[in-house]
Amino acid sequence: MSDTLHFPLAAVVGADALKLALCLTAIDPKIGGVLIEGPRGMAKSTLARGLADLLASGQFVTLPLGTTEERLVGTLDLDAALGQGRAQFSPGVLAKADGGVLYVDEVNLLADHLVDLLLDVAASGTNRVERDGISHSHSAQFVLIGTMNPEEGELRPQLLDRFGLNVTLQAKPEPQARGQIIRRRLAFDSDPQAFCAHWAGEQQALQARCQQAREQLAAIELDDQALAIITQRCFDAGVDGLRADLVWLRAARAHAAWRGGQAISPADIDAVAEFALRHRRNESQAQPPQGAEPPPPAGNSASEPAAGQGEWGELPPQAAAIGTRRDVPSWPKKP
Repeated sequence: MSDTLHFPLAAVVGADALKLALCLTAIDPKIGGVLIEGPRGMAKSTLARGLADLLASGQFVTLPLGTTEERLVGTLDLDAALGQGRAQFSPGVLAKADGGVLYVDEVNLLADHLVDLLLDVAASGTNRVERDGISHSHSAQFVLIGTMNPEEGELRPQLLDRFGLNVTLQAKPEPQARGQIIRRRLAFDSDPQAFCAHWAGEQQALQARCQQAREQLAAIELDDQALAIITQRCFDAGVDGLRADLVWLRAARAHAAWRGGQAISPADIDAVAEFALRHRRNESQAQPPQGAEPPPPAGNSASEPAAGQGEWGELPPQAAAIGTRRDVPSWPKKP
């Protein structure tokens, strides 16, 4: 566990959709990471750092924007290989991130070949370095979090698709939320230890919930019924390729584990739909499903739950009226 104190994820005001996406990725890193879009000053890095505390190692590694390929993957010393008969490997950023979070700020400004390499390793969980016929491999299993401001340039569609989930942060929180955000930030900056101690109970509960979900994950079947629903909806959305189907199914299973369920339900599928589809939906090829109901009103996005939805997806009828789930704990609330 890192000695550096991070702003607790449980203390973050709002951003419930993003917090959920981060937790799901911590539960099942095979989902493929999270791409966070939003303007500057929206605490994207704060949220990403808070995720590190939900993982076993708590390791948080930042990839510098001006990094080189050697710094990313590591280097092999050929002179040592010739003299000692074995390859001497100098670890790079990927080795340091093993077991934790690899954070890439402004990923849309990173060289495309580095983004491609980064996503390859994130998907395989192994980093392989080769030079002049000599190779070295090591584990590189990490949760990949990328952030970008779309106003500063887009990410190529081929790379965009390879991020498992995609969430956009609202640019304008309500005044009351803004004030609460500022007060908590000032309290943390004034005395990080006291602030973290104040939120320790809620943060530990969140850690325990993620750990319990990880342990439950393998017992939840990736069943044919859930797959049939997802593949049909991916087809209806005009999605190219099959990555969306796989990511969506894994995310729905992680959501089922998150809520303590024994199987994937339609509510789990709905809860993560926008995360999986937002950056893959192809409006020009979308097929309206037979008997489809009219689309929801504009403004219902992953960060703006529709009526009858709460922080973790669809609410049961009896809970929708009061705005909170009875069977799933919501994010802790403190003044």
